[in-house]
Amino acid sequence: MKNVELSIPDMQSTHCQSRVNSAIKDIDGVTIEKLEAGKLAVSLESNEVKQELVDAIEKAGYKVGGGDSEIASSCSTGCCG
Repeated sequence: MKNVELSIPDMQSTHCQSRVNSAIKDIDGVTIEKLEAGKLAVSLESNEVKQELVDAIEKAGYKVGGGDSEIASSCSTGCCG
């Protein structure tokens, strides 16, 4: 298993965190370690699973940022901003 932390800048509210959790909870090979405002820590079985994870988060309406970069809000769900 590989531990990965993703930055999801627009996932700030409990509602947004719930949307992301729902989008990724059933992906095989992903174990959610910590889900909090702006961050997601997971254990992954492979790099292919990581791409599936990122795709699911983006399909839910959130952008996955890189590291500590500051990214302008672009939440398409309208709940954060």
